[in-house]
Amino acid sequence: MYSIWGKKSKEAEAEKKKPRTSAAQIRVQKDLAELDIPDTIKLDFPDASNILNFNVTIHPDEGFFMGGFYKFTFSINNNYPHEPPKVRCIQKIYHPNIDLEGNICLNILREDWKPVLSLQAVLVGLQYLFLEPNADDPLNKDAAEVLRHNRKSFQDNVKTTMAGGTINGFQYDNVLLA
Repeated sequence: MYSIWGKKSKEAEAEKKKPRTSAAQIRVQKDLAELDIPDTIKLDFPDASNILNFNVTIHPDEGFFMGGFYKFTFSINNNYPHEPPKVRCIQKIYHPNIDLEGNICLNILREDWKPVLSLQAVLVGLQYLFLEPNADDPLNKDAAEVLRHNRKSFQDNVKTTMAGGTINGFQYDNVLLA
């Protein structure tokens, strides 16, 4: 009888050492399983055991930003889905809704987040920013002003910066390489 109790306590100890799956991890697994994203969005998990932190690359196939590869980090805390994921652009890009520090102005990543939203909604929202940049809610006010008043000049600025050029004294990252 003693050996049975000893075996059970060893099993209980082994169970305690296993990392527990959080509610956030379960929800992220569900969100990832249900993703229906276009070929222009790629996900990358540097640490396959950590699904709460991953990278996303968006490669728009139309619009001002066509041809670029835009890289983002996603960091999801244990309060997900009650809090939105933290998303940052890791490149310096010329975009009215993304500042030079990589902060993103997307309403569902801030005040309009609701737990019923999923990673699918965030990815679609990010892609939409590249298809239809919003000059009315900017983080990069200079880019928004140019977009509002001179679309041709905005397009020229985007092309220059995509290749790693400089605008208004700021050097941008070359996003033409995958």
